[in-house]
Amino acid sequence: MPLGDMPDSGGPLAEDEAEDLLRCICFKTGPPRTVGVELEWFVHDLGSPRLRVTPDRLRTAFGVLRTLPLRSALTFEPGGQLELSSPPAGSLMECVTTVSADLTAVRTALAAHGLTLTGAGTDPWHPPRDRLLRQPRYDAMETYLDRTGPAGRAMMRDSASVQVCLDAGHEEPGPLGFERRWRLAHLLGPVLVAAFANSPVLHGRPSGLRSARQGLWADLDPVRATAPDTRREPRAAWAAHVLDAPVMCVRGGDGDGTGDGPWAVPEALTLREWLRSGWPRPATRGDLDYHLTTLFPPVRPRGHLELRMIDAQPGEDGWIVPLAVTAALFDDPVAAEAAYRVVEPLAGVAPAAAPPPRDALWRGAARDGLTAPALREAAVACFALALRALPRRGASTAVVDAVAAFHERHVLRGRCPADDQSSPVTTAGAPGKDART
Repeated sequence: MPLGDMPDSGGPLAEDEAEDLLRCICFKTGPPRTVGVELEWFVHDLGSPRLRVTPDRLRTAFGVLRTLPLRSALTFEPGGQLELSSPPAGSLMECVTTVSADLTAVRTALAAHGLTLTGAGTDPWHPPRDRLLRQPRYDAMETYLDRTGPAGRAMMRDSASVQVCLDAGHEEPGPLGFERRWRLAHLLGPVLVAAFANSPVLHGRPSGLRSARQGLWADLDPVRATAPDTRREPRAAWAAHVLDAPVMCVRGGDGDGTGDGPWAVPEALTLREWLRSGWPRPATRGDLDYHLTTLFPPVRPRGHLELRMIDAQPGEDGWIVPLAVTAALFDDPVAAEAAYRVVEPLAGVAPAAAPPPRDALWRGAARDGLTAPALREAAVACFALALRALPRRGASTAVVDAVAAFHERHVLRGRCPADDQSSPVTTAGAPGKDART
């Protein structure tokens, strides 16, 4: 179960207790049964997307959205991006059906206010707006991120993604074992970055990258946005990574983050040092839970695995393709074994002078997309495996056809959605084939 589901006594947390929690709970093992997705979108004017939507107009529309009877969790990012997080689904098609229905309700409500959703990794038309959410935790986050440069503010206000959530996997070794799935996620990651790169624009201008969004994450922080050593046993590597990561902020108020007081932003204080010293106050289980939410590696274990490297996709149903491909490659045993063999050689393509996503392979994926020969070859093979596996996973004909169309239009040609953006970016309200049925 996720850390947040465990009881919190509210008392001081010892270092060994924190390490035990991290080792035991962040990888909840068992047969892979569920899948989920988190979708982020930019909100633009329906008739004139290049017209900046005012904060008051966004707040009014968001207030209406909060009254909708959605199954997915609805939240909003500091820059006004909208996020839908699906409940865990028992199958790919259950996830697609649930989220598609929620998106239809959201789009309908937004359209009544003259607004629409746009799928892109960064805003294709506007520089970042002033932060809409004015809360102590966002003030503290911005203060911390400013210490390492402008990427942090841009990430908060000008990025959107498709995050695929998968079960950690079996305790036992094998293609569906949690150690293999952890390794596969990091090896497949740059392939997913390259294939679905969809953010060639940053702050309203060409960025020189096919995934400017991924470039922001790579530049964000040398520790909190990077992967632990994937050559080590996952539980030990992740626990050490969490404990040795700098603390972003110390929650204010009564120490539970619910008060109005400012949040402290310590300098160079790791969680391990905080647990040992008790300064600026003793750390609690709640502080550990919050610390985990401030770590942004490309793959984040939260009981399940969050794959966080995919740009938001164009079109009404574009998000279904990366969800379907990723779920097929992880949860079909035959495809998982074959995909691992395909991507394993990528570990030796470039010297690993830095951890993902700051290493040469991941940066090359963000810059070059599928024009990089090794990534194109891997993507072609992995999409072919996914297309064979999807019918075995119960995918509808429309979903399989959507993946096949993306494979033909982009992957086989060494292209990604960013390469299509010589023409205007397609918004989520644009016509296109429905991949839900």
